[in-house]
Amino acid sequence: MGRLRFLTAGESHGPGLTVIVEGLPFGLALTADDINPDLARRQGGYGRGGRMQIERDQAAIRSGVRHGRTLGSPVALLIENRDWANWQDKMAVEPIDGEIPPVTKPRPGHADLAGMVKYGTDDLRNILERSSARETTSRVAAGAVARRLLAAAGIEVRSRAARIGPVDDTPDLDPLQPESWPWDDVEASPVRAVTPERADAMIEAIDAAREAGSTLGGVFEVVAWGLPIGLGSHVHWDRKLDGRLAQAILSINAVKGVEIGSAFDNTARRGHDVHDEIDRTQARGWTRLSNRAGGTEGGMTNGQPLIVRGALKPISTMRTPLQTVDVKTLQRTQAHFERSDVCVVSAAGVIGEAMVALVLADALLEKFGGDNMEDIAAAVRAQRAASRAAPAAT
Repeated sequence: MGRLRFLTAGESHGPGLTVIVEGLPFGLALTADDINPDLARRQGGYGRGGRMQIERDQAAIRSGVRHGRTLGSPVALLIENRDWANWQDKMAVEPIDGEIPPVTKPRPGHADLAGMVKYGTDDLRNILERSSARETTSRVAAGAVARRLLAAAGIEVRSRAARIGPVDDTPDLDPLQPESWPWDDVEASPVRAVTPERADAMIEAIDAAREAGSTLGGVFEVVAWGLPIGLGSHVHWDRKLDGRLAQAILSINAVKGVEIGSAFDNTARRGHDVHDEIDRTQARGWTRLSNRAGGTEGGMTNGQPLIVRGALKPISTMRTPLQTVDVKTLQRTQAHFERSDVCVVSAAGVIGEAMVALVLADALLEKFGGDNMEDIAAAVRAQRAASRAAPAAT
């Protein structure tokens, strides 16, 4: 589906992660410096674990770029795992002498048990290495490439932590003008929240969960603006943009729910208090008086800012583990524990940005086509001008 796609390969404690992004036009400005800041943002946030002290994620571009510009061919990225030095026997590609003890105590809430049954393995390391959230590093790298394409079309994507555990951050922000939100403050916040007082309360909640040997989830919010009208389509279920966004967000580790605009609050309101009234100005063309739809209608962008939220469950690897059954002995025991974060809502927002950027970049190419950046930019400019122009006389 669409014109832009990406593939990732690699295990959590393997030699590294590989990313291939296919479908980029010729002539997009791209260097590693466009990718690595987002990788660093993914590693930040209060509540992260020891792995983030080991890795210093950096992407190396291996193909598809020459002299800082894409060639129209697939872009290959490589991100090395520094922790590989400690796992060369356990995760060796070639057969080794000796035996590596299997991991046999699946964690409730993780892919462990379902994956073991599905693939018929008695060692859950064969499952957890790929199902680990380490894979999202690859997505953030691919999303940073997509972000460059969107920026060339005047589209920006950002995120914030809207809730961590019981602490909600619902500041008075204009949903029609997210470009005016205090994004510098969000990036400076240890939890990527807007309100300092709420950030302090979030940190306290994370500390309490850590002391209890537990974990916390929450809600992240991704916002995109500068979108033209008409990305996506109403004509088939799998081309509806909101459906594609929902699948992308729900594919992120530990995300169990998604919302576009104020969808859940809208269920308690009457229609007159939900639907965004239409307006038109000479400066902006078609616009709305509110943005409760979150920027999509009928499976398409309606020109308003896109607002997407992901509901993240608490991480399933906990220092005080839950009951499980050892798949080897069939005896009740405690779940396997390896290094773990306490809360990743802040990082999940960065991953959410990446997935939203990838969906929007694909939809942008789908609508405007073009083999090179000049053609795409010209098509976007023409569509924007047409949407602001006065209707033709009949």
